[in-house]
Amino acid sequence: MRLRLDTLFGRLFGVLLLAIVLAHLLAFAWFSYFAPPPPPPGSAPEFSRQGKFSQGSDSMPGRPPRPWFGGPVVPLTFQFVFLIVAAWYGAKLLTRPIQRLSDAAERLSENLDSPPLDESGPREARQAAHTFNLMQQRIREQVQQRSRMLGAVSHDLRTPLSRLKLRLEQIDDRKLQGQMRQDLDDMIGMLDATLTYLHEQRTSETLQRMDVQALVESLSENAQDQGADVQVGGICAPLQVQPMALRSCINNLIDNALRYAGHALILLEDQRHQLLIRVIDHGPGIAEEKREAVFEPFYRLEGSRNRNSGGVGLGMTIAREAAERLGGQLTLEETPGGGLTAIISLPRA
Repeated sequence: MRLRLDTLFGRLFGVLLLAIVLAHLLAFAWFSYFAPPPPPPGSAPEFSRQGKFSQGSDSMPGRPPRPWFGGPVVPLTFQFVFLIVAAWYGAKLLTRPIQRLSDAAERLSENLDSPPLDESGPREARQAAHTFNLMQQRIREQVQQRSRMLGAVSHDLRTPLSRLKLRLEQIDDRKLQGQMRQDLDDMIGMLDATLTYLHEQRTSETLQRMDVQALVESLSENAQDQGADVQVGGICAPLQVQPMALRSCINNLIDNALRYAGHALILLEDQRHQLLIRVIDHGPGIAEEKREAVFEPFYRLEGSRNRNSGGVGLGMTIAREAAERLGGQLTLEETPGGGLTAIISLPRA
């Protein structure tokens, strides 16, 4: 295999080889200087008083005796240190490109317009960075194409639907007119909800320190101004959030509670590591086995929670995805005494 110094393998191999060569050169020089001289020709080993054979003196005339540190301990220690440093540097060489890719992927998940990776370093790292940048560019192009398509669909569908609503006035049958108007309103509502859902998916925000309690109280006052029964309880400290995502999440949960129960209670519970926001209603509730299913797009329950109540099956989907963009979770529980409690848990990281 051809060894190239611009590759990760070549650099790692070179570092380890250099460490091994330097360690052995040090050991060779050390023992050459401190090694005992060879015995004179024809000399016999002497028997010392301690009962051990000796090949002669450890020193020569004019040469100082070997010190206590002249043995193998010092060079072996230096060899050990050299190899540890080489292993540490080699591990850094291996993990640095992976860490760069991980950081870039995290930035991409938060913002599609994040700056591309620097295509420098070893050959493998340059290839990985180039491939990652191509992937980011293709994703951005696909999102832009989808945005243009959504704009075209919105315009092309709204125009004929609006014309149909105008032409309904020419129908004499009031019952048929009402049924057709309801169908058109449902179609427009589904179109608006779908466009909102797709817009939420492609929207990215930066984190900002925000007074969540003030936001919740503002949403409650807006609902009360429209005649809705929305109450707020509890207090909390400011939190790093994406404002539009949090507003969208809470708004959809409030709308869901008002649609099916006619009222909503928002409780704030500030804990050490997280903030809990509970949106409570005493409506018909949702069976435990169906609570996860309501987060699927366009899923609607039978009975009181259906499209006749005004929903198209996207509110809970938008709310959960907004909570996940905030790094939190959205779960559903049964309200004591009957009803549904939606719990948003946001980390205080």
